[in-house]
Amino acid sequence: MSQDLMPTAGDDLIAPLTDLPEWKRFVVAAQTCASRTDGLDLIEAPGLMLDASGQRHSPALLAAGEALLQARGFTEQRRRLLAGEAVNVTENRAAWHTVLRSPTAPAEVLAERERMDAWVRRADAERRWRHIVHVGIGGSDWGVRLAVSAFGYAGTWRDVRFVANIDGHAIEGGLAGLDPRDTLVVLVSKSFTTSETLENGARAREWLVAAGLDPADHLVAVTAQPERARAWGIPDTQIFKIWDWVGGRFSIWSAVSLTTALSVGSDVLAGLRMGAAAMDTHFAQAPLAANAPVRMALAGIVNRSVLGQGSLNIAPYDSRLANLVPYVQQLDMESLGKSVDQAGRPVGVPTGPAVWGMPGTDAQHTFFQWMHQGSDGAPVDFILCCQADHHWAAHHRQLLANCLAQREALMRGKTLAQARAECLSEGMTPEQADWLAPHRVHPGGRPNHLIALPRLSPYSLGALLALYEHRVFTQGLIWGIDPFDQWGVEYGKILARGIASALTPGAEVRPESAGHDVSTCHWIEQLRR
Repeated sequence: MSQDLMPTAGDDLIAPLTDLPEWKRFVVAAQTCASRTDGLDLIEAPGLMLDASGQRHSPALLAAGEALLQARGFTEQRRRLLAGEAVNVTENRAAWHTVLRSPTAPAEVLAERERMDAWVRRADAERRWRHIVHVGIGGSDWGVRLAVSAFGYAGTWRDVRFVANIDGHAIEGGLAGLDPRDTLVVLVSKSFTTSETLENGARAREWLVAAGLDPADHLVAVTAQPERARAWGIPDTQIFKIWDWVGGRFSIWSAVSLTTALSVGSDVLAGLRMGAAAMDTHFAQAPLAANAPVRMALAGIVNRSVLGQGSLNIAPYDSRLANLVPYVQQLDMESLGKSVDQAGRPVGVPTGPAVWGMPGTDAQHTFFQWMHQGSDGAPVDFILCCQADHHWAAHHRQLLANCLAQREALMRGKTLAQARAECLSEGMTPEQADWLAPHRVHPGGRPNHLIALPRLSPYSLGALLALYEHRVFTQGLIWGIDPFDQWGVEYGKILARGIASALTPGAEVRPESAGHDVSTCHWIEQLRR
């Protein structure tokens, strides 16, 4: 397929999706494409293999997808993303997370990376900080949790605890039983105004003071606002920088991963960056038909906006990847959970699906019944590691067998005739078989991807995360939405500040005067008593 994709219109405000003739042709191609196929559709990418055989595909659909991307100016928008130009249109700034993993990053980025690595090397050499309490939420939390659980699952010499929620039980449990003299508290907040992080950080600081310690010796900050961290009492030598053009859900590649380096090593973080950088190159250069993020994006558009599938299931068949589910959930739903395009118009088709899941084989005993025979079902991203890092070969064979079997059952299904023949082969009478067979029917044709990693390495995980990042960007481009803002989240934060003030004992402001609805006013009055 041609890579010379250019916008078809010169107007900065993109055309409504549903007005595009390319969109209408794409819909027809998707609707007339067989939902079941015996063809093999493999896409090789850095660190992984993508099997798209479980998705609708045909030459006509691929051609329609190329035309749709051309109408959306894909080549130019991809270039602008990778060049650090302003692709976050509602906030007029870049989303340049790709540069954080580039081996040719600007000097400022490389210098901050080396400063953090040197700090970690010094802490390791001195065997300091037996305990790490990582305080952050959302993008300041999920990526670090994922990397630590993926590569520290068998334990490390440092005990790492994560505190995210404003619920006081979270910080109480995070500090319980630790020796404050050998504890480092890592505060991660891009703005250094995140209420959950600062409240939990304040409790940690009080805990350090109560132990007779100088908090400045036990606190580290990662932020884009170093002056605020400095005013909070953290010395410059323990403040690490991120940049305004790095969105929280894209920040695992930055100093946000200080805890990752302290827990599982700077080499793990370096490997993550290498894998992601290789996927960046693949995204930038691979032909569209063999471009893994693009192909996943087109399949996602078909499933959500043409077939009306309301959710996407993430099924990693590796227990070390349990935290991949909330990581992708935030990345996808915070980026694509919008219903107006960049011009402020309704998109006109369903956008961002609900993302959910859990590792297999636990998932098979939880919700796979609904996946197989429920009235709706959901597309699935199956993820497996071909090679295990333990020595129990029988376990791994069963794990892989379960993954392939669940996927095959979702694709193939089982007809009424097949179910009836199965019942008869088990010795049932024809009457019994007629009664039971409908309960054994599987619709089949459920869309899915299989993503196979050779093994779970920092390189392969980095490539996997970048695959999802670029898939999200491409889907946002097709829908015409901005995948880099999050105004819905901001609105809730503003309301929460006012309600928190109203809940304070002795507050003089009546809730009804602040414009709250009747039910909210009722509960403010009840809970402030």
